[in-house]
Amino acid sequence: MSSKVRQPRQEMPKQQPDVRSKNFQEVALGYTEELAVAEANRCIQCPKKPCVSGCPVGVDIPEFIDLIAKGDFLGAARKIKEKNSLPAMCGRVCPQETQCEAVCTLGKRGEPVAIGALERFCADYERMHGDPLSDAQRSDGSSGRVAVVGSGPAGLTCASELAKLGYKVVLFESLHDTGGVLRYGIPEFRLPKAIVDEEVEYIKSQGVEIRLNVLVGATVTVDELFQEGFDAIFLGTGAGLPYFLGIPGENLNGVYSANEFLTRVNLMKAYRFPDYDTPVWVGKRVAVVGGGNVAMDSARTALRLGAEKVTVVYRRSRAEMPARLEEIENAEEEGIEFYLLANPVRILSDDKGWVKGMECVRMELGEEDSSGRRRPVPVPGSEFILDVDTVISAVGTDPNPLLVRTIPGLDLGRRGNVIIDEETGMTNIPGVFAGGDIVTGSATVIAAMGAGKAAAHGIDKYISARNGRGM
Repeated sequence: MSSKVRQPRQEMPKQQPDVRSKNFQEVALGYTEELAVAEANRCIQCPKKPCVSGCPVGVDIPEFIDLIAKGDFLGAARKIKEKNSLPAMCGRVCPQETQCEAVCTLGKRGEPVAIGALERFCADYERMHGDPLSDAQRSDGSSGRVAVVGSGPAGLTCASELAKLGYKVVLFESLHDTGGVLRYGIPEFRLPKAIVDEEVEYIKSQGVEIRLNVLVGATVTVDELFQEGFDAIFLGTGAGLPYFLGIPGENLNGVYSANEFLTRVNLMKAYRFPDYDTPVWVGKRVAVVGGGNVAMDSARTALRLGAEKVTVVYRRSRAEMPARLEEIENAEEEGIEFYLLANPVRILSDDKGWVKGMECVRMELGEEDSSGRRRPVPVPGSEFILDVDTVISAVGTDPNPLLVRTIPGLDLGRRGNVIIDEETGMTNIPGVFAGGDIVTGSATVIAAMGAGKAAAHGIDKYISARNGRGM
């Protein structure tokens, strides 16, 4: 093990900060074959495999890494897809450092194996050198019919898993294209739309039917889906209702929720300007309020859209920021400024109703709150004004309320989240299941995928018991 520990972790090549801050091309460039093999050879193949238990979808991590080390890159990609239908996405946006890599045995005495980078390498290699669709397990629909509502990570994963189990799956998406937060919430420079397209094609190759421009709850109700002959329904419509700051001036021109800002940029292809023109206004001086990945995405997007100065305002210290360390470092390298231990108290207006500044108060950290982090407390008399003309609020989202309001009797939590049985994923309405951000509120892509996978197996048990199969 000692020689493995001494081997340095292979860093993934990236665009230089002064170049990438002016384009929307992918920042991380991926491993070469040589880098991937070198990193895979760092894995000690420990017998307890803690990394597998650290993965929400249970990927056989040591096995696929061993295949990389042996040069069988396509075999490694197939091994990943036995448990994870969206590896190219996960390799790019999942927080491996707090999940599989956090429990890597090698990490106890050195740096953990770069599991996420290796997963991305496999998926990209298969896309370029193999046939990503050739090994798809296609459903014949003999087990029953299931409707999946929402084509984000929870819905796509649930649909894929059900197809593997032999169900005829129809996936309903309210927008004109698939992907949910994967397409409309994550910037092009972190997750290219072409990657989303490839992963969705793989799901379709399994026999999943996708119906676009169908707003379940309006175009068709849940009751009507049951009447059409669906045996179960999975709700995976995500967290689309943004939190607001609740301060004066929040309705001024030049104030966005991060949800609106990123969706506009992605939906209207502002990242392809000037080929696509789009009504996304960004001023010269932008303040982004929040410290998570969405805040980093918003700040880095504003910079690429032409802002001269972008400042992230966060009420705690850098150590408490929930964003991935990689994303914080990327933002800093690109010139994003951080104003920490500060919180906005009002947004200032010019005489035409546009933002001209934001008043903040300095904060200090007090006792720990329910999240385990020290609670930020305002410092009396410490108010100051930031000279900004755009404010983007990135302080979280609640579950999308559009669908759940149309389901009579559905049990909801205090914040509008759907309440489910934790073991099966079923709601209080028989045959109606849910998972992902609609249950938890805003969380990670891989957590939503894990919930979709668990719900698929809950649906299988429910339909099997009802039909007298396998019980």
